Amino acid sequence: MMLDKLPGTALDFDERGASNAFSVISPILDATGGLTLSQLATLTGLEGSTIQNWIKRGWVAPTVGKKYGERQVVRIMLINILRGTIRLEDIARLMEYINGEVDDLNDDIMHDTELYNLMCQLLTQMTQDDLHSREEIDEEIEKRLDRSFQGENRRRLRRVLLIMILGYRASYYRRMAESEFAELEYDY
Repeated sequence: MMLDKLPGTALDFDERGASNAFSVISPILDATGGLTLSQLATLTGLEGSTIQNWIKRGWVAPTVGKKYGERQVVRIMLINILRGTIRLEDIARLMEYINGEVDDLNDDIMHDTELYNLMCQLLTQMTQDDLHSREEIDEEIEKRLDRSFQGENRRRLRRVLLIMILGYRASYYRRMAESEFAELEYDY
């Protein structure tokens, strides 16, 4: 099963995440007015210093009142999804490629939350349909991408989604390989 965890988190995947993955997390944000650093670290499995470093480097918007809201949480989850297989600087460039400056929502082709939800929908569908080739993945992206995205914006979104899906899958297989390796018995 390709979706063992809700992508970018330490939470086990459940069917609620199939169509609107961020809806699993948004009630927590609504109830608390945002997450503290320790809550976000627990949610993502990241060290607090890693999260703070990403903010310092400009990859994530600064917090408001020491609380991490939807914008910060979803961006951190997106980076976390890819960090096992793509260099952090390249992930930042990838996010900038479709959403420009991290502090400016007006230059976004697609809001990070929509991007996250669409990526999770695609991963769920591809797992169900056993789609693996680049062509099959690209075809599924094309089918799911809203028709309101045209021209250059559509091309950019298709490329970014393809890279994100391939990156997620690569990190999934890497985790599997590491788990298998940890179970090796050494008979020396």
